[in-house]
Amino acid sequence: MRGLLKAAGLVAGAGAACFGWGLLEAHLFTVRRFTLPVLPPGGKDLKVLHVSDFHLLPRQLDKMRFIRSLADLEPDLVVNTGDNIASNDAIAALHASWGWLRFKPGVFALGSNDYQAPRFTNPLRYVIRGRSEGTGVKPTPLDTGTLRRRFEDNGWVDLAHRRHVMEVAGYRIEFRGTDDAHLGRDDYATVQGPPADDVDLAIGVTHAPYLRLLDGMTADGVDVIFAGHTHGGQVCVPGYGALTTNCDLDTDRVKGVSTHTAGGRTAHLHVSAGLGSSPYAPFRFACRPEVSLVTLTARS
Repeated sequence: MRGLLKAAGLVAGAGAACFGWGLLEAHLFTVRRFTLPVLPPGGKDLKVLHVSDFHLLPRQLDKMRFIRSLADLEPDLVVNTGDNIASNDAIAALHASWGWLRFKPGVFALGSNDYQAPRFTNPLRYVIRGRSEGTGVKPTPLDTGTLRRRFEDNGWVDLAHRRHVMEVAGYRIEFRGTDDAHLGRDDYATVQGPPADDVDLAIGVTHAPYLRLLDGMTADGVDVIFAGHTHGGQVCVPGYGALTTNCDLDTDRVKGVSTHTAGGRTAHLHVSAGLGSSPYAPFRFACRPEVSLVTLTARS
């Protein structure tokens, strides 16, 4: 009995230490850097700042300071893949936190927590089933219209079911995007088709990287796809990785750069692990909160 009690104490102590570290790690904001060779041969580099899943609350002052510091990276383009806020009163705080990034070209695709406030869900069910589920409680709507208008005030383009061509750093780039697939709001048919002949690069943007969207964009000939939503698994096992992606994407591609093949074509994929988490689960383990600076370079 004494041995069992000692073992139980050790397990409880280890669990408490891991939980404590997870609370701390959720504040270790990080900039990841990647390179993708997708631009026309001989072209100059183009720096893309990919931000996602802030889940911002006004009390999160350290997170807002980090967001303000991102202007120092001097990106050419900002790609925002949603889940920006966790409450309506975070909209003004987020707008102020962009700083000089407001004057950079940008595009955005909203996520589920830009439409409705977060709710408590059983984390064990999340891991077992591989994705979050409704609780049966009617969701609290957020002021998505004001959030969208604030982004548009920056000059950023809403890509929900839209194709848009923009000049960025001397390149002619075609963007396409969808509304949030996690809530079933996506309709890729509204933007499907091959990129225009006169563009240098085709980019797909969506919040949640469900395979139906990755397949459609890749088969159409998009060069790069940006997505978020997964939180990189949020709680990972050292040496093993993520336990879930919160969608039907495999865990090997839960964050960072990879490729996707469909319809005889291959696209580059970048999934952001995001900068925040639900206020009901404010921790991360072996998965630091992040934004990414993705440098697009010339193809060889």
